[in-house]
Amino acid sequence: MINMWSYKSFMGKFKTFGDGQCLEGLGHNFFKAFYPMENRDLWLSILDRLKPTISKPHFLTWFQHTAILRIEDVKVVVGVPSVYAHDWLKEKFSLKILQALQEQNPEVSEVVYEINGNLPTDKSFGAVDVKELIKDEEKKVRKVRNLNEVRVQRGFQQAEVTSQMLNSRYTLNSFVVGRDNRLPHAAAMAVSNMPGGIYNPLYIYGKVGIGKTHLIQAIGNEIMKYYPEKVIKYVTAERFVTEVVEAIGKRYMQKFKDQYRNVDCFLVDDVQFFARKDSSQQEFFHTFNELYQGNKQIVITSDRPPSELDDLDERLKSRFGMGMVVELLMPDFETKVAILQQKCRESQILVDPEVLEFVAMNVNTNVRALEGVLKQIAAECQLFDRVPTIKMVAEIIKRMDKAHHIIGFDVEAKGASGYIKTSEEVINLVSEYYNVTKDELMGSNRHMEISTPRQVCMYLIKQELNESYEKIGSVFGGRNHTTVMHACSKIAEDLKKNVRLVRDINVIKKEMGM
Repeated sequence: MINMWSYKSFMGKFKTFGDGQCLEGLGHNFFKAFYPMENRDLWLSILDRLKPTISKPHFLTWFQHTAILRIEDVKVVVGVPSVYAHDWLKEKFSLKILQALQEQNPEVSEVVYEINGNLPTDKSFGAVDVKELIKDEEKKVRKVRNLNEVRVQRGFQQAEVTSQMLNSRYTLNSFVVGRDNRLPHAAAMAVSNMPGGIYNPLYIYGKVGIGKTHLIQAIGNEIMKYYPEKVIKYVTAERFVTEVVEAIGKRYMQKFKDQYRNVDCFLVDDVQFFARKDSSQQEFFHTFNELYQGNKQIVITSDRPPSELDDLDERLKSRFGMGMVVELLMPDFETKVAILQQKCRESQILVDPEVLEFVAMNVNTNVRALEGVLKQIAAECQLFDRVPTIKMVAEIIKRMDKAHHIIGFDVEAKGASGYIKTSEEVINLVSEYYNVTKDELMGSNRHMEISTPRQVCMYLIKQELNESYEKIGSVFGGRNHTTVMHACSKIAEDLKKNVRLVRDINVIKKEMGM
């Protein structure tokens, strides 16, 4: 096929005017006959590039009888047979078409759409019947019994591809986007939207436990969802090395090569594991090259940028860096709170926002540690029927990391039994537990959500600190001692029949060190 811009350069040597009329030796019929065929070849290559990225029904419906009508410098005019096709292509596929054209020539900056009802019948426009381009590909997927992997057979007599299973929980929608991880998320979205496009390979690096595996598997899940005909292989670098060793030992390297190079999307996690493993690096290098040359999407994760991968072949490092390289950073405070809220929704647990903020403030290692603390909170609440409080969470964090300094709560000073010894401390604790203000507890509001915590407060001060009714009344704004007696009697009576109140009192007493 003659390259579009080579042809334009050639034709540029001749002055033209009007509708393709040539002044210098080339006849009108030659121009009109040759130009559409050149555009048709170009459009066929674009459609062939777009076909794997668009669902079959959409491809057949909206690209049927379309054509490139003309090329005006850096603008390409695409002809469509109807208003519906015009609107749909412009709204849904314009970016993909532009990207595909830019792969042919980066100078293309604009694609416009023009309606021409004669396209289906007038062959001079070079419109394409896309039904001829569709070739069904068989793809059978089955889970391997007792193994965390799937096997995919694609097409007739083609190699079977074995892939580690993707975690369905890892999606781009469930990935919490914050200020410091917008670029990696946007790159993952772009790759999922158009696999094998301009962000190829995509290289994601960052510290342990901050979401690299989530992103790489989310890309696989998104591509699998929207392009079910594609074969996706996800593997850790460690697993790749193990398979290379087995293939060499059992002498089935050709089978190994076939199943790795017969994929549309290759996802490799923790590529730094290839260091000092020469045979694996060599095989990965050749696999990478073949997939890249075939416009197959490659996504790689690592704990450091390509230039810092010691003991790795320079050829590999240069290839890792020739695509899109993005760094995934530890999320800031607001993003950590959002992640915790997301995890609470996924696990269907209720945790006070102040407790989540306390966790976010005190866990700064990685996202995995955040999830670990939240799982501990959920477990203790479920096993001991407790409501999570800051004191409980502080003890969990301290238990998980003994050297950690807790911000906002002194575990050492307040961890001993019986540390709460004043009415003021009881009031503060009950206020925190019931999520009401101290002023509301001391005030006159008689709504149940306020009066019950107030009565609990009086009851605990009387029972655990053994204060007199008169003194408790004076603490609560000079209330009569009979009011305090009534509150304590009511709580004592309710404890005989209200299971929730029993739980609340026990939790608060435990927080008091009783």
